[in-house]
Amino acid sequence: MTTRIRTRFAPSPTGYLHIGGVRTALFSWLYARRHGGDFILRIEDTDRERSTDESIRIILEGMDWLGLDHDEGPFYQSQRFDRYQDIINELLDKDRAYHCYCSKEELEAMRNEAMAKGHKPRYNGKCRPGVNNPPAGVQPVIRFKNPLDGGVVIDDLIQGKVSYQNTELDDLIIARSDGTPTYNLTVVVDDMDMQISHVIRGDDHLNNTPRQINIFEALDSESPRYAHVPLILGEDGKRLSKRHGAVNVLDFRIKGYLPEALLNYLVRLGWSSGDQEIFSLEEMIRLFDIKDVNKSAASVNPEKLLWLNQHYLKQADDARLANLLESMLKADGINLAAGPDLKALVAIQKERTRTLREMADQSHCFYEDFKEFDVDAAKKHLRPVVAEPLKALRDKLDNINEWQAEQLHQCIIDITDEFAIKLGKLAQPLRVAVTGGGVSPSIDATLELLGRERTLARLDKALTFIQARSS
Repeated sequence: MTTRIRTRFAPSPTGYLHIGGVRTALFSWLYARRHGGDFILRIEDTDRERSTDESIRIILEGMDWLGLDHDEGPFYQSQRFDRYQDIINELLDKDRAYHCYCSKEELEAMRNEAMAKGHKPRYNGKCRPGVNNPPAGVQPVIRFKNPLDGGVVIDDLIQGKVSYQNTELDDLIIARSDGTPTYNLTVVVDDMDMQISHVIRGDDHLNNTPRQINIFEALDSESPRYAHVPLILGEDGKRLSKRHGAVNVLDFRIKGYLPEALLNYLVRLGWSSGDQEIFSLEEMIRLFDIKDVNKSAASVNPEKLLWLNQHYLKQADDARLANLLESMLKADGINLAAGPDLKALVAIQKERTRTLREMADQSHCFYEDFKEFDVDAAKKHLRPVVAEPLKALRDKLDNINEWQAEQLHQCIIDITDEFAIKLGKLAQPLRVAVTGGGVSPSIDATLELLGRERTLARLDKALTFIQARSS
């Protein structure tokens, strides 16, 4: 086994890449980066019927978006069938594998018999001694000859020592009747050929590990070190699923999350370094150790992710955010020529929005006129009592020389003094009047970015609305 640290991420492209897989990839990537090793990307696409090009695209694009770069790969198992066949033949030649001709009915009978005796359902080794007269027309599977005595001790870097007796393990299938290799065979061959030193994966694979270690031994190869990460649970304590938001990782990009926020969130699901919550990528690499991952499962907390994303939005470069916001607004069909400079908009929006999606939604009003006022906001704030102050403010704004936040703010203050009302009693109706809703950046900055013509036209619209309401 190589002394150089070599980890791998080996997703199956039979569905979307969700946060459980991404966290496994992150832990593997961080472990390799911390130790100056190699991170290998492998696509386990031997399930020809369920593997899709779209799933592969999502995996590659998701890893690229998150910045989890690989040193080797991506390798595709579907391109390595000749190698797997060579290994299967080697195991047959060594008498460490055999052909099994048992029918589905025979296997079901074995299963029922074992369960009736209170044992785990398993293959009873009927074909293990060899079949002298194979049934005609039956394509056999190939089974691995698991040792009949002794045991396997896994010195897991997270779970500690886990022991299995070989009598608990049956002779698993390593090649199907159509000749295609199975997961437990291909993963061993790949990890052996790619000299993987550490396998970091979900603890749902723990029961596969003793079987894989026995195949390594049959091939006279040393197995990697293993670290089985507890699964991520939903807020209800149940295994993460679609109803918990276990969606395609690229959906987080669509929803306006920054990759650094998602990585920071995922690294804290089951790992910690003191009480620290915010980690730069450099800090993650320097501090992360797989041995510090908790044995118990972590639960998702969407509010924590939003909090982290808001932090990273505030810290992000305005030019970068402007580019991201531009793409999102164009996808919304917004004409950006009809509004303020995006960098100027981002500078004030990022202080109060939690996601780029929120920022985009709240930025529409700067580029296109809204058709209607938000019903609840208008009902609460565009009332007859505010008509006179709003009209006075509209006239005052129409007459100022420089359309800048400082002068606009002074106009608002002057009107509140004139009518002896608190700032909020004017600012919030003004916000609804010019944006259509109750949320925006500071009102003076909002007016500055909207511009004189758009602001006055919307104040006229609001005053007409209030007049219609009062009559």
